[in-house]
Amino acid sequence: MTTHNQRERQGAKPWLKHYDTHVPPSLSYADISINQLLEEAVRKYPTQTFLRWRGSAMRYDEASACIERLSRNLTRLGLQKGQRVALLLPNIPQFVLAYYAVLKAGGVVAALNPHYRAAELGLLLQDCQPVMAIGLESQLDTLIELCRAAPMQKVLTTRMQDWEGGARAGVGDSPQGEQLTIALESLLFGELEGDALPLPQVGAEDAAIFQYSGGTTGRPKAAIGLQRNLIANVTQFRTWCNLQERQEVILAAIPLYHVYGMVLAMNMGAALGAEVVLIDDARDVGGILRQIEQRRVSFYPGVPSMYYAINQHPEVRAGRWRLDSIKACISGSAPLHPQIKEEFERLTGGKLVEGYGLSEAPTATHCNPLYGANKSGSIGLPLPDVDCRVVDLETGEREMAAGEAGELTLRGPQVMQGYHNAEQENRQALRGGWLHTGDVVRMDEEGYFAIVDRKKDLIKVGGLQVWPNEVEAAIKRLAGVADCAVAGVPDLAQGEKVVAWVVRKDARLEAQTLRAGCRDELAAYKLPSQVIFIEQLPRTGVGKVLRRELVRGYLTEVDKS
Repeated sequence: MTTHNQRERQGAKPWLKHYDTHVPPSLSYADISINQLLEEAVRKYPTQTFLRWRGSAMRYDEASACIERLSRNLTRLGLQKGQRVALLLPNIPQFVLAYYAVLKAGGVVAALNPHYRAAELGLLLQDCQPVMAIGLESQLDTLIELCRAAPMQKVLTTRMQDWEGGARAGVGDSPQGEQLTIALESLLFGELEGDALPLPQVGAEDAAIFQYSGGTTGRPKAAIGLQRNLIANVTQFRTWCNLQERQEVILAAIPLYHVYGMVLAMNMGAALGAEVVLIDDARDVGGILRQIEQRRVSFYPGVPSMYYAINQHPEVRAGRWRLDSIKACISGSAPLHPQIKEEFERLTGGKLVEGYGLSEAPTATHCNPLYGANKSGSIGLPLPDVDCRVVDLETGEREMAAGEAGELTLRGPQVMQGYHNAEQENRQALRGGWLHTGDVVRMDEEGYFAIVDRKKDLIKVGGLQVWPNEVEAAIKRLAGVADCAVAGVPDLAQGEKVVAWVVRKDARLEAQTLRAGCRDELAAYKLPSQVIFIEQLPRTGVGKVLRRELVRGYLTEVDKS
């Protein structure tokens, strides 16, 4: 066992005084791989249900046997230690089995959004250079086309319907097409001809994942997460949330291809010997409610829109669903409105707390305490062994006083090794042992942190600073507004101007009325100079608004005119 040693003086870490009583200031982290966490659960709880999806269920020992076969078949197909495998699947059992099999075979998982278009996938595949891709059969034509641009040797495909009701495809059920395609099920439940190579030794210092940023601030970069980074975050959160082995049922509605779902639903579920309930369509609120009630879900990591949808469901408000099994929920990726938190806790009796994380520290570094004070608008306290500083935006070296805004820098056992193939970005992001997050925050006297905005999203109007989050918050408080996003666009006279994209609840709402409603809260230079009404905001798979897409669309329209 190894212990992560950092500053522990109360003066340097004021947040330690506000930890829940069951959370120590520092933890011990097992010097093992993620697969060893799963294998320990298999040893202890072989007949416990591990995965549940629609009408199918799989025990820990069954999953382990599939993972073993698939990992050996992957070596037969030529996968070598350190090579990347692109994983393009929704939240279905095949994702989980393929993920652990790739890691067991010594590969590195590059989990990608299965809804990406060919052009988006092409950029990522060229960057990570996978030797194999695993996706849905419906994606086969796209994946074969992309093979011509990336050095993929094999494309493994699966069908969602093969697992519904517990049925699985036969060994010989292989898609038609080029020789490079193989049915994933044939590798999960059968053996390839020929000898498998011995599985390599995989340890805590080996790379486990390439996690791509959403690309909202420029060229997408792959954060390299080591096995020990994932182990550390699992250890931190199972302690923070006071979760118990074999007693938990975890709802995995957040995408597993994102580190949030990957670590806090799948990896932590495996570490606990928990039942992991997979949801492949997070928009199906009725289906989520059914699973919470029937499976007695106890832990549910999600985003604010998920909890809001449950709060607003008419049958929930009428008390027709039994949701009292929920013990803890973590909300991330977007600010959690206090009203959503209060209403959800009233309806379920469980705890809903806001946290903060990023792909570069997979997956979280801060969280509000379950039982202690939750401050409105705060992302909470740094997790055990996470050290934080708030530094000036100009040099990134001068530490700011409590209450002053600056860039969040941090260090801890979950911080990435670095970006893949991006030396310049690594020099910028990892300086002096600190990860520079690009997020602008304030820390109060008690060590609670609050997000101001993204450093790169700062708008400068005539040299004056405007933070989009501040303007968005003022707009969202107005009657008739359902949602909004704010960003800066180039302006000849002022350098930049503030533009607001607004989703209306009331179709009668006009731009002039909206601007007038903000005047009591915002200085004149912060008011949107232009309001654009739209039907829906573009978001990532975990709910973050894609401001960059809005700006790109705006500039395209300007060019056309």
